[in-house]
Amino acid sequence: MLARVATFAIDGVDPRQVWVEVDIRSGLPAFTIVGLGDASVRESRDRIRSAILNSGFEFPLTRITANLAPAFLRKVGPGFDAALALGVLAASGQLPAAALTSYAVFGELSLGGELRDSPGALAVAEGARGAGLARLIVPRERAREAGLVQELTIVGVPTLRAAAEVVIGAQPPPPLPASPGSFPRGAEPDLCDVRGHAAPVLALEIAAAGGHNLLLEGAPGTGKTMLARRLPSILPAMTRDEALEVTRLHSVAGIHGDGLVQARPFRAPHHTISSAGLVGGGSPPRPGEATLANHGVLFLDELSEFQRPSLDALRQPLEDGCVTIVRGQRALVFPTRFMLVAATNPCPCGFAGVDDRCRCGEAELRRHRRRLSGPLLDRMDLLVDVQRPAEHELRAPPATSSAQARARVAAARARQRDRLAGSPARANGEMDVRLVQRHVQLEHAAERTLAHAYATGALSARGRHRVLRVARTIADLRRHERVTQEDMLTALGLRQRVGREAALAA
Repeated sequence: MLARVATFAIDGVDPRQVWVEVDIRSGLPAFTIVGLGDASVRESRDRIRSAILNSGFEFPLTRITANLAPAFLRKVGPGFDAALALGVLAASGQLPAAALTSYAVFGELSLGGELRDSPGALAVAEGARGAGLARLIVPRERAREAGLVQELTIVGVPTLRAAAEVVIGAQPPPPLPASPGSFPRGAEPDLCDVRGHAAPVLALEIAAAGGHNLLLEGAPGTGKTMLARRLPSILPAMTRDEALEVTRLHSVAGIHGDGLVQARPFRAPHHTISSAGLVGGGSPPRPGEATLANHGVLFLDELSEFQRPSLDALRQPLEDGCVTIVRGQRALVFPTRFMLVAATNPCPCGFAGVDDRCRCGEAELRRHRRRLSGPLLDRMDLLVDVQRPAEHELRAPPATSSAQARARVAAARARQRDRLAGSPARANGEMDVRLVQRHVQLEHAAERTLAHAYATGALSARGRHRVLRVARTIADLRRHERVTQEDMLTALGLRQRVGREAALAA
């Protein structure tokens, strides 16, 4: 007898429909799974047999062949267990095969028959809705996450026995677990802890308002990392579409527990990370830190300590907003719409251009500069020198708080959304050349200032484009309809690299 059950494979970060076909024929007892499954899929035969027996069903002592179609798609992970088990029960006549036609099934089985927590439930739910299926059976722990997808009935069950009873109609589908609600924003570091640093705090606000990349450079102990870790506290709230995409990516990676992700991601990998860990890769390809920071912040502390190939791998994701990983004649596209925030010292000892404590030789300085390639620095919108605060600044009250800055950022983002409505860009930092030409209007004095900076060789063509985007964000924060000369001078000033041979990144 033949039975078919719908399930889904996670291909990169996207769901792919898979048909589990189970055929039972007379012959010597055997259980064969075909369809290009990995080791965890092949090992599922023993899990399924024990789960069926411990759930009170009979395991057929005949020849069982299970096919995971399409055969060209590699199947990875134990999420096919529940679909295979229900297929065996339907093919052996213990469940009506027709009752499974409207269901998709996803989840790992334990030997006792429990459905275990399986990452990727949200992606599977989106795939089930796209395939036109009406119901999805998932582990109880993932029911609320899968329930974020509308127009799909989610059945969260704890055991294989409960799943079978729901399919045959012996018991109604259990309700989804209650949502714990959103968590208040209070645990994040606040800008009220910062003293001094007027230019870096302004740069943080501009970066958050326009989604711009930011480089903080300065001597050790001046507060670069402290400033960067306060950036999430002033970022605007995500839209529902952005939150769903972030939740799906984190669910596929297995780093998100339950429900909708409320806060924008803030990823801070160690400087020993490889290129594959940073932008994605491996076999099978997995999303990297750049993808996990999608719609959030990727913070690279001690930028000069990262491997040069890892940093160079970020060039294309920064420009295109996605990265294409090709493995075994398969191309997978991972989204990488993130803000890059980096912190670095001006030299190996950290005190170049600060005082006479620097003892770095010319060879060490050249080696340090080679770590930070020009093309990567040219993709940074804001390059800020972080100076040591004065004594009176440390005793002074804070200049602003995260709540005040977040309100200004939210107002600037609202103006950008209205202006960019109907385009793929959602913030000034995502505007391409055509959008910049259409939406960035300069006053005559601002045009002359920008023309002079470009004519002197201080900017590359890409640098000029990025200065225009930053100037537009500054004008939004100041509620200017057109970019003024003051806005342009601020944008050019925040692209300076003090204490280095190059005055501007170009």
